[in-house]
Amino acid sequence: MPTLAYRFQEQEHRVALQDRTVIGRSRDSDLCVPCDSISLHHAVITRDGNGYQLNDTGSRNGIVAAGQRVLSCPLHDGAVFALGDVEFAFTLDGAELGGAEAPMETADVMQPSQAAEAVPEGADAPPETPRVAPSEEVIARFKDARERVLGEIGKVIVGQREVLNQMLVALFARGHCLLIGVPGLAKTLMVRTLGSALDLDSRRIQFTPDLMPSDITGTDILEEDAVSGKRAFRFHRGPIFCNLLLADEINRTPPKTQAALLEAMQEQRVTISGTSYNLPNPFMVLATQNPIEQEGTYPLPEAQLDRFMFCIHLAYPSAQEEQQVILDTTRDAPAAAERVLDAARVIELQQLVRQVPVSQHVALYALNLVRATRPNCEGSLDFVNRWVNWGAGPRAGQYLLLAAKTHVLLRGRFSVSCADVREYALPVLRHRIFTTFTAASEAVNTDQIVKKIVAAVKEPQY
Repeated sequence: MPTLAYRFQEQEHRVALQDRTVIGRSRDSDLCVPCDSISLHHAVITRDGNGYQLNDTGSRNGIVAAGQRVLSCPLHDGAVFALGDVEFAFTLDGAELGGAEAPMETADVMQPSQAAEAVPEGADAPPETPRVAPSEEVIARFKDARERVLGEIGKVIVGQREVLNQMLVALFARGHCLLIGVPGLAKTLMVRTLGSALDLDSRRIQFTPDLMPSDITGTDILEEDAVSGKRAFRFHRGPIFCNLLLADEINRTPPKTQAALLEAMQEQRVTISGTSYNLPNPFMVLATQNPIEQEGTYPLPEAQLDRFMFCIHLAYPSAQEEQQVILDTTRDAPAAAERVLDAARVIELQQLVRQVPVSQHVALYALNLVRATRPNCEGSLDFVNRWVNWGAGPRAGQYLLLAAKTHVLLRGRFSVSCADVREYALPVLRHRIFTTFTAASEAVNTDQIVKKIVAAVKEPQY
């Protein structure tokens, strides 16, 4: 039986091949290798008569065989090739090619059917690595990671602990955040400090009316080879190719430019001139809005709002916190956050979130909360019919469960309750509810509606 052997994360893996085997870091690949240097669907091995052929499927790094980058190559017994940073060895193991193929061994590889939960469409997350049964020690490390990150950020940011906690929850759940607050509440500083504490590449884009999509994603530039004199287009990457992207005042740029983030937030890639480029892993968008000045702004469309896991409202600091801010920022003693987690560790914690089990009872409660936001449906609440035009979609339920899972891990637990779901009902639902004129005339906002829904929807009874 033909097999493929490779080494990843200090472990040896050996996988039996089928007649057609897709290799990539996407969970729906036949052979999932969650390495950043491997594309979502990198290459495919197909049976070609009495032999096997390896073909590139439009990856960004291609196939390297015998020290050269190739688009395809035949595979013989003992053939070695590399995809990204991972080297593979192909062997026939003495099996006859004409014989029947045995099922693919999946002891070291996670197949799509093994996933406990589907990744929400809005999360657009990279693939998971093989599952490891979480232990108390692993959960304790997750809690310790949260405390260390918040401790380092606390050296720079005074207060706003709940906001920072929600940002961490969204990061580990592979979500994005929309931060709404008046100027001067350290929104930009929070993102920069978070990137420093997590040793992640963070970039800032100031959204303005003249910003173009290519200013975000990058563009093809015609370049001439100094030796051959030939001209060719080469892609120059934009600032979106980072781990943490701060979209500052996102509503100040036209919808055409706002839409440049849609594919990135959903599929973690961008497409330029018909070619798709994968974004780094992890990837998170933190967008800010100023709720005061609305002149010359372009409100985010509903489809883009739905791609944000959380909508976080920043409040003014308390008197004690504000006093500490003005003291710390007016003396020559700049504070800096030390790096406590790197990208690989963040990805590991993101994968652990997916392994947290959720009971049918908790899932039904989250579903009831989401469905209660929809007017003119069976069992709709009277105040919802009066104040709501459109309610939350299915992505809200997915994010409620992901937030609850991350929440319990950050607190050293492994069991999700309905109370954990309620904890994040406000940031998940507030931007997914669109009110009527009646609600506006009665000065009712979405926060008030969500709180009334949480109070009205009871836990399931049996």
